[in-house]
Amino acid sequence: MKSKVLRANEESPPSVMPAYNARVLAYLVNALTMVAGIMTGHFAKTLIWFVPFAMLWPHIVYFVVRSLKLTESPSAREYSVLIDAVFIGAVLVLVDFSLTVTLFSIVMAVFSYIVVGGMRLFVMGTLLTIISTLISTMVLGLDFAGTEPVIVSLIAGIGTGIYVSVTAYYTHQQAKALVKAKSQIQHQREQSISLSHKLAKYLSPQVWQSIFTGERDVRLETQRKKLTIFFSDIKGFTELSEEMEPEGLTELLNTYFNEMSQIALKYGGTIDKFVGDSIMIFFGDPTSRGPKEDTLACVAMAIEMRKHMKILRQKWQSQGIKTPLQIRIGISTGYSTVGNFGAENRMDYTIIGKEVNLASRLEALAEPGEILISYETFSLVKDKVMCRDKGEITVKGFSRPVPIYQIIDFRRDIGAGQSFIEHETGGFALYLDTDKVNQEERDLVVRALERAAERLKDKS
Repeated sequence: MKSKVLRANEESPPSVMPAYNARVLAYLVNALTMVAGIMTGHFAKTLIWFVPFAMLWPHIVYFVVRSLKLTESPSAREYSVLIDAVFIGAVLVLVDFSLTVTLFSIVMAVFSYIVVGGMRLFVMGTLLTIISTLISTMVLGLDFAGTEPVIVSLIAGIGTGIYVSVTAYYTHQQAKALVKAKSQIQHQREQSISLSHKLAKYLSPQVWQSIFTGERDVRLETQRKKLTIFFSDIKGFTELSEEMEPEGLTELLNTYFNEMSQIALKYGGTIDKFVGDSIMIFFGDPTSRGPKEDTLACVAMAIEMRKHMKILRQKWQSQGIKTPLQIRIGISTGYSTVGNFGAENRMDYTIIGKEVNLASRLEALAEPGEILISYETFSLVKDKVMCRDKGEITVKGFSRPVPIYQIIDFRRDIGAGQSFIEHETGGFALYLDTDKVNQEERDLVVRALERAAERLKDKS
């Protein structure tokens, strides 16, 4: 029997063995108790059949469950325990409710019910045991045995103690394994979150979120959508790259990209790529608020980038960079193809189409500090943005000349109601947005301007 148990241990999953070994041990205890009772004359000799039955039954149940490939099924374990409950009721009647044997059998049964299936199985198992006892009593009659011999009580008590201890040990080991597994799962989860956050830096946040929430599959697929496309580059960057060391140039460029990316994300833009000193952004995918709102958001982003470039230019000038760096921007709106392009093992989420080429061409034609837009973009924002007609251009892919416009500013910010003041000349640069200055900063700004005015007066 020992060799059979060892072979079963080697071939079975660890989670199956506690229930299997506990059943073998419980039936072994009952078999030994029956042998002791028969040898002392306490039980009838006709009950000797129970000994081979108790030795074989748990193995039969195991191999049946295994052959049906139900070894990992909690239901299979619960059903086998409920069958045991029926046998227990019958055995209690066969041993004439011998007091010690009955008590210890009930202890082992209740312990098994709770360990295997909790309170639900405890209730079901107890009811089945009672029903089995009543039916067996009606069939076999009711009788009560006398006082058990000491040897029978010892074997029943010691066997039950060993059974409870071994089962408790297996339960404790399972609990430890569950705690360890939980810890490993938590560690893997933290690693996955950390890795996903690192990988997210290589994707636009909107694209990353749509992938990790399951809204979008990672496969080669595209769709046609109406998008607003933004291109920008830095005028004067080529000349600057000839003057600066690569390390300083890299730091400047990364600062610029970081500042502009924050503005893009503020307005909901999907950052497509950085190429050299150029930025490509589009609005309308993977999320969209409608063509008009997407276009207004893109134009608002462009205007804020142009204003913010003045702040960066002042910062760079204070660091000794004398080349006047300015941003130039091109924006177009229209239907483009967006999605995953490339190979199955290396994809790029981007857009293609003539509107992309138009936005790039507008950016190349723009003067330093200028924002050029296509007619489609102009038609969507003209009620809120002041624009100037810049004539027409010929673009490859368009059968007719394309009207283009220059963005001046939002209508609300033009005239007496404007919130900002800007002025640049040799030795002087001012960019003031009163809407973004709080009360504490306002006092500091006023004092700084007063000191500057006094210095100018003294010079004059």
